[in-house]
Amino acid sequence: MSMIDLRRPSLVRRLVLLATAWNLVVLVVAGAFLTAQFRDAAIRRFDQTLAVLTDDLYAGSSVEEGVLKAPFLTDIRATRTYSGRYWTISRRTPDGALRVVERSRSLFDSDLMVASQQVERLDAAPGKTLFFDMRGPQDKPLRAAALLARLPGYADPVVFVAAEDRSPIDADAAHFGRITALALLLLGGGLILAVVVQVRVGLQPLFRLRREVASVRRGKAERLAGLYPEELEPLAVELNALLAHNQEVVERQRTHVGNLAHALKTPLSVMITEASQQPGGQVPGSLAEVVSRQADVMRGQVDHHLRRARAAARSQTSGERTPVEPILDELAVTLERIFQDKSEGRGVEIDWRCPEDLCFQGEKQDLMELAGNVMENAAKWCKGRIRAVASPTTIDRWTLVVDDDGPGLPPERWSDALKRGQRMDEHTPGSGLGLSIVDELARAYGGSVTLGESPLGGLRVCLDLPRSET
Repeated sequence: MSMIDLRRPSLVRRLVLLATAWNLVVLVVAGAFLTAQFRDAAIRRFDQTLAVLTDDLYAGSSVEEGVLKAPFLTDIRATRTYSGRYWTISRRTPDGALRVVERSRSLFDSDLMVASQQVERLDAAPGKTLFFDMRGPQDKPLRAAALLARLPGYADPVVFVAAEDRSPIDADAAHFGRITALALLLLGGGLILAVVVQVRVGLQPLFRLRREVASVRRGKAERLAGLYPEELEPLAVELNALLAHNQEVVERQRTHVGNLAHALKTPLSVMITEASQQPGGQVPGSLAEVVSRQADVMRGQVDHHLRRARAAARSQTSGERTPVEPILDELAVTLERIFQDKSEGRGVEIDWRCPEDLCFQGEKQDLMELAGNVMENAAKWCKGRIRAVASPTTIDRWTLVVDDDGPGLPPERWSDALKRGQRMDEHTPGSGLGLSIVDELARAYGGSVTLGESPLGGLRVCLDLPRSET
């Protein structure tokens, strides 16, 4: 299985990545928002408790003979040293400083140090309870409430401050954040999985369209026959119209090729016939003999180029498929019969093998010409033994390997054997077009022909051709 190329554009990957990025942003923002809301709600409840304590300090304080007296509070936590709950009552001196008059036992030998900017806020809003964060004994984080007010009989403004350790709030908020993050992570994973399933299911018609197009290309179908959503239906209609147009163009090319073959072959046949009937028609060097010989060459060239043009036209079609096994069987029987008297009465023996389901993506006539030329060439040169093996190599390719036990061919002449008109032996009948026709016809189908040394001692010819799925 080939590796997925991550650089290649993919609709599925693009949609999933976009949905993942969007879900990630939304979930992160939602998690941060929920955690902040939880923290704010906890702090508001905390502030309400501190506000009640501040109000109790204000309401219970009194002035006796000019001396400020703190109320009696029953809050046990405020009596234990460094318990986390503290309060102070301070007077606002004319120079702007705060002088502690009373404080809770929990402060022991410490004070609540209110920052100057908080004091300025209190001055700006007398009678209003303000909330802020500060550092307390043992450098613990505190949440504080402060109120600046005036008491009857007392000259200076009085500041009432109540504070409590906010570590439990921070711990609860952190715990809530972790739980929320885990829940949102699970939710995000579920959403991403749902997006993947949704995209895969939503794009199934597109995948089905791709499979149908591949079936048409491999010759398993002639047109797209599936029912598609309204977004893809116009594309399917246009593809079917394109297939029909291509088929029409190919048929038109075949007609033109046939007409051209008929138009050229008939005058050439007339020329050859008339030249052979002229006096001296068989005399070498005579005009009639030259005309006859050149006309025969022209007819061979016309056949060659028309064959190539037909192959190029047929290779553009996508609906042709030909089983390979019957073709090899027919060729083997025919060649064994033709060359039955070879080599002093001993005929040619052709051992061929081919899977039953192997199919050539092309026309039967072209496969007959490809395999027939190769096997006939082997029959001409072999001593009596030929082996032909057809086998699939990939999902869309197959090879035909033909070996013979003849004299073989030197490697330096392999390339010459594929050139048009090249004959390896002038004493052997033929035009020298056999392997060149195979090479050009194979290349017209996107294939190739390679020569090599045969294990039987002669020449090996390997055809690489397109395969059609069964």
